[in-house]
Amino acid sequence: MRWVRAIVPVFTLVAVTAGCSSSDGRSEQRLTEQRERYCTELGAWQKTRDAVDEETVDPEGFDEVGAVVDDAVRAMEPLRDEAVGGGRTLGEATVAAMKSGDREAQGLVVQYCQDAGFEAQAG
Repeated sequence: MRWVRAIVPVFTLVAVTAGCSSSDGRSEQRLTEQRERYCTELGAWQKTRDAVDEETVDPEGFDEVGAVVDDAVRAMEPLRDEAVGGGRTLGEATVAAMKSGDREAQGLVVQYCQDAGFEAQAG
């Protein structure tokens, strides 16, 4: 009777795992949607940042950049642990690009978007 108690959790795990494999198409679609959203928000941040850089210093411009940064960070959250090269994750590279102006990190996130099939401009 003891072995029955030990084997039931194993069968439950196998059943759950088998159920997950049938939803691979849906999870791949969701991943693609998350990547597209991130790359769209990254592009919006780049455009806003570039527009503010070209203008005279205006506090409203910085507020706008901050709001766009928040959107990009929220879009990055479900993807934060994906590797982007250089030993960095997408989360690390995004923060370094946006907070510190790290050109290498900017290149990594732009390349990430290009590899995912979405456009983002080089920083």
